[in-house]
Amino acid sequence: MMNRTWQPPRQRYAGDALSPDGFETDPNRAIRNAGLIAGVGLLLMSVLAGFGYFVAVEGLVTPGDAARTARDVTASEGLFRLGILSLFLVIALDVVVAWGLYRVFEPVSRGLSLLAAWLRIVFAGIFMVAVGQLVGVPRLLRNDDYLAAFGAEQLQAQALLRFSAFTDIWDAGLFLFGLHLLVIGFLAYRSGYVPKLLGVLLGIAGFGYTFDSVVAVFSSSPLIEVSTFTFVGEFLLALWLVIRGRRLTLGDSGHHEDPTAGAR
Repeated sequence: MMNRTWQPPRQRYAGDALSPDGFETDPNRAIRNAGLIAGVGLLLMSVLAGFGYFVAVEGLVTPGDAARTARDVTASEGLFRLGILSLFLVIALDVVVAWGLYRVFEPVSRGLSLLAAWLRIVFAGIFMVAVGQLVGVPRLLRNDDYLAAFGAEQLQAQALLRFSAFTDIWDAGLFLFGLHLLVIGFLAYRSGYVPKLLGVLLGIAGFGYTFDSVVAVFSSSPLIEVSTFTFVGEFLLALWLVIRGRRLTLGDSGHHEDPTAGAR
């Protein structure tokens, strides 16, 4: 005898899952799964981004020294290319995480959750443009035709300019990423099923990224990057989603918005 019951009268969230025969499945399970995917994605991103940027890119660049940078990139070309691949994987995970967080916070506000998701996806697109500046650097430094036409010093200078362009484009995109975290922080604070302190920390992290992005426009060499100290909110969100999010229950919240209300 089946234990499931069909419940058409109850207003469902837009994200509630249905089985093929039309019976409603537990909405908590769908959100838990999305949260777990988002949490794991965020943790993987932290590892890949740490390696790709701090080891394979920044670790090979000497600011103001084009010749040394060219030598280091050429000598560690395999590492450099692996770092670029890691950053492209980060971009793909950004899209996955955007979807996961949208599902987690959709019961709080579908509109704001969708806004947060799009902000992250647009940021991922900008970041892809930034990483694209790095793809041709090894070919630029090794191509004999380029060497014959421009000379080694000019090519080295162009390579260093590409690294600068990568940083500048990324900094610009971080403004949108900061706005994304501000929205997610607000949703977390309002949710009732995510600790309010975590929502506050996410808001602080978002402010740090937006502040750094704005400062980068007006200063070529900022004295300090605030996000170096405020980023912890997103990392704690990832841990919470993986550890505590598996037991997430919508009944813990007193703030639920019917996502279909705007359509009526």
